[in-house]
Amino acid sequence: ESGRNLVCTGAIPLAVTDCLNFGNPERPEIVGQFELAASGMAEACRFFDTPVVSGNVSFYNETSGDSIFPTPIIGMVGLVDDITKRCDQFFRKEGDVILLLGENFGEIGGSEYLAIVHGKTVGSPPALDMAAEKSLWEALLEMIAASAARSAHDLSEGGFALALAESCFGPSLLGAVVELGDDLRPDFLLFGESQSRVILSADEKNVEIIEKMASRLGVPCRKIGKVGGSRITISQKGKAAIDLPVSEVHRLWSEGFEKGVFGSCAA
Repeated sequence: ESGRNLVCTGAIPLAVTDCLNFGNPERPEIVGQFELAASGMAEACRFFDTPVVSGNVSFYNETSGDSIFPTPIIGMVGLVDDITKRCDQFFRKEGDVILLLGENFGEIGGSEYLAIVHGKTVGSPPALDMAAEKSLWEALLEMIAASAARSAHDLSEGGFALALAESCFGPSLLGAVVELGDDLRPDFLLFGESQSRVILSADEKNVEIIEKMASRLGVPCRKIGKVGGSRITISQKGKAAIDLPVSEVHRLWSEGFEKGVFGSCAA
């Protein structure tokens, strides 16, 4: 995800620093978590040629014998060759075409949706095909270098619906109308956290260029909608799944805690 975030700006990922946070390593299951996290990170860093140049490990993170969730944190640095071509995540212009790179698989295990809506931390996390991810990076870097993409936003926590909403939260709060044809449960489609996906916006004249670049590198690419209006509308096979004002969704997203939640206190 860290690499994908960089690539969405047009930056080439170069190196990693980490902060590995775990519970009591005297417990076998905690050592197992740490070992698998470290070996998985090492495998990925070798594949993407992003060496770990610094980092630290924090153990014994627990309260009353209950450990925190295993929390490996990645910071990654990249290089933008031409800063004038830097891309960001926000929709910029009414009428731009919205495209999806990658495939929706509806993987819901370990998702924010399960945790927040259903109060469950269960299931296998989304699978990662590193070769497909690398092809996605190469395609995105080409598209941004060619000034073909107007915006790019990776899909991660919260899945498709959240990424689309965040793409609407630029200075003008532009809306979006999207139609998806995936044969998935609506909640899995909207909030599944499958990897190697990016939402793009582009001028209509650049869509063919983007499609050709994606096809050459074997990256799934499809037009899914258009930028415009004041609402976020997502339909699946002609049936509305989400239809909300951008301003209201932005308010909920930007304020976080409800007003007055802390009240007041005095000594």
